[in-house]
Amino acid sequence: MAFYGIASNLVIYLTKKLHEGTVSSANNVTNWVGTVWMTPILGAYIADAHLGRYWTFVISSAIYLLGMSLLTLTVSLRSLRPPSCGTAQAGDCNRHATPFQVGIFYCSLYIIALGTGGTKPNISTMGADQFDDFEPRERSQKLSFFNWWMFSIFFGTLFSNTFLIYIQDNVGWSVGYGLPTVGLAISIFIFLVGTPSYRHKIPSGSPFTRMATVIVAAIRKWDVPLPIDPKELHELDLEEYARAGKFRIKHTTSLRFFDKASVKSGPNTPWKLCSVTQVEETKQMVKMLPVLAATLIPSVLTAQVHTLFIKQGTTLNRSMGPHFEIPPACLTAFVTIFMLMSLVLYDQCLVPAMRKYTKNPRGFSLLQRLGIGLVIHVVIMVIASLTERYRLKVARDHGLVDKDAVIPLSIFVLLPQFALMGIADTFVEVAKLEFFYDQAPEAMKSLGTSYFTTSLGVGNFLSSVLLSTVSDITKKNGSKGWIQDNLNVSHLDYYYAFFAALGVINLFFFAVVSKSYTYNTEVMESEIELRK
Repeated sequence: MAFYGIASNLVIYLTKKLHEGTVSSANNVTNWVGTVWMTPILGAYIADAHLGRYWTFVISSAIYLLGMSLLTLTVSLRSLRPPSCGTAQAGDCNRHATPFQVGIFYCSLYIIALGTGGTKPNISTMGADQFDDFEPRERSQKLSFFNWWMFSIFFGTLFSNTFLIYIQDNVGWSVGYGLPTVGLAISIFIFLVGTPSYRHKIPSGSPFTRMATVIVAAIRKWDVPLPIDPKELHELDLEEYARAGKFRIKHTTSLRFFDKASVKSGPNTPWKLCSVTQVEETKQMVKMLPVLAATLIPSVLTAQVHTLFIKQGTTLNRSMGPHFEIPPACLTAFVTIFMLMSLVLYDQCLVPAMRKYTKNPRGFSLLQRLGIGLVIHVVIMVIASLTERYRLKVARDHGLVDKDAVIPLSIFVLLPQFALMGIADTFVEVAKLEFFYDQAPEAMKSLGTSYFTTSLGVGNFLSSVLLSTVSDITKKNGSKGWIQDNLNVSHLDYYYAFFAALGVINLFFFAVVSKSYTYNTEVMESEIELRK
């Protein structure tokens, strides 16, 4: 609730209060959201290597709350908030915020980004840690955990995308930002109350160092032949892993170059000889990278929901009666609503039905589920392009090409693209989170979860780069470009069609990656046991 209470309507605040234009406001939102989703790499490292998930989460939550409190102050205190322009638009306002006011606002946002770096990769991972993989009933329950995890997140998001956005637009930003700040404080308190009952995983050392030693050792022995029998590779006794509370991983034939790090040749030092388990941990993290790459374009498409999709809504008829107008950002509530509905239907209806045919306890494999979502993403961008083309036609037919003109179309003409994005999230976002958690080695679960957040972070940064690049390229030869502050003379329809084409290309790339991917042995063995 706290994060989306800020993110969902941020583009409107930047436009109305900081008087930023279409491209700059959209880029500033995606740059901040990108940072929010990239900092979990740091949080995952700290948790896995030093503090553990519990303390990393607690400390990061305090930073998160500090940022939220400071942000609330910046929109509440007269000396910190920017001056009002009344009804003037961004480009027409002469009363700009001071550099200090802009600086303190963005400082607050990036303190929040730092705090989320420790909360996002660790709270979901810690939640999954509460299930015992060696107890069949709990292991079976864990298969649905991430579905209901996302359900709870989007339930909070629904509150943000409806009530909080209405408060921000109609009551004030002080209350609109103050409520999620209080909500965050309450949620941290609830988490702390449950401390005595949690299962904790101890830190197991730096995952980056362990992977680096494997890579360096393999490169040093690049010309050493691999033994025919993998049992001749270096591995520690099972008792050593048991004493350390760790799991031993069986040798696999994928990415065999890294096996050279386990060949018994030369000095027995960490940077020249690694155990099979350490090599397999590195393999598991490396082989997920192509899947991570295939999720970047979908994250770019998702970034449009909180930027250009909302900006489209500002040009349409928002009246819901003589005394009420729906805020454009409230359309994001339909992403949440359709996500919640489709998530329940998926878990309770589709999975049991598909399980009979696929014999997979999940109904679909994780990559199959992800692939279905990628197809839906392409459909969304095609629909968004056609809808925008129709909106522009109506604007031209009525001679409404001015910047402030309101097109005589209901804002709900945008509903299909928002609703389908919610359905796509059921497949893409949940599958990504579960895939990167499940396929990561036990000692690197937080780092694996950070792959999920990295996908969203890089996607948002790519969205900023693409928006600026396309805007600049299409301005050549005297053209005003596809994306202008005045959307009524822009060509977002071309921009969305471009995204649809990128989605199709990415779909083919994903098909190649998923076909060549081999699931981890221990995950497959767990699923086979559950089928019995």
